Amino acid sequence: MSIQWFPGHMTLARKKAAETMERADVVIEVLDARLPEASSNPMIRQLRLHRQRPCLKLLNKSDLADPNATREWLDFYNSQTGVMAVAISCKKPADVAKVPPLCQKLAPHRNDGTKPLRMMIMGVPNVGKSTLMNALLKRKVAKVGDEPAVTKTQQGFTLGKHMWLIDTPGLMWPRIEHDEDGMMLAASHAIGRNAVIDEEVATFLANILLARYPAGLTARYGFRTEGLDGPGVLEAVAGRRGCLIKGRGGELDLEKAAMILLQDYRDGVLGRISLETPETRRAMLELSRRTQSE
Repeated sequence: MSIQWFPGHMTLARKKAAETMERADVVIEVLDARLPEASSNPMIRQLRLHRQRPCLKLLNKSDLADPNATREWLDFYNSQTGVMAVAISCKKPADVAKVPPLCQKLAPHRNDGTKPLRMMIMGVPNVGKSTLMNALLKRKVAKVGDEPAVTKTQQGFTLGKHMWLIDTPGLMWPRIEHDEDGMMLAASHAIGRNAVIDEEVATFLANILLARYPAGLTARYGFRTEGLDGPGVLEAVAGRRGCLIKGRGGELDLEKAAMILLQDYRDGVLGRISLETPETRRAMLELSRRTQSE
């Protein structure tokens, strides 16, 4: 299944972001630590490189991600020119407190106090941008919700005497090139449900869990994973959770089971899980290149 999701307000949001970046000193790109590259909007990279703006990549939700994979991603990003990457949880004040000093390191020309340091928060929907903004300002100024694309307009606020924060709407890009990226974004709830089929997304997630984190499935649901495939996991979850379609003679409700699996992953109750690593990313891109050349 190819997933595409580009709500109408995002066209205007992209145009506004390009205009605002001209005045920004540092781009703070909030990523989902469980899928850093899949949750990195290529349009953001294009915009910041065009304006030659340094980037602080925040691997948010790191408390939900596999710590070994996160360390590999930090090495990957910190080897890039003009980029600094750190793993944080926007729900932890101590993590959030690190952000302004790191931005100052990326824009030392603003440390003389003559002009404010202008920081622009960007990222795909539902990665924690609004949570970060509220935590930095220590008050609720941005709406936070479980559904993607809650923020639809830019907001600007002063942070102390010499800092300025700009919160932008979650930005997707018009065409998701790799189907796996769309699936990972959908599994992590960065894409609206109207654009996906939950059973297919949950089956994709189940296959990753079987390959890399089978113990989490056993611990959560109590079934053995040997011999199962993705659809088999959904059937096993449905059986364990009593997901039955009323009036259908005991037929399993796989859609309900899919939502249980997806929500358990999103809430972190299956353990600390990363959907991609630099190694799996390279393998995916290489397979895509070979497929396109055939």
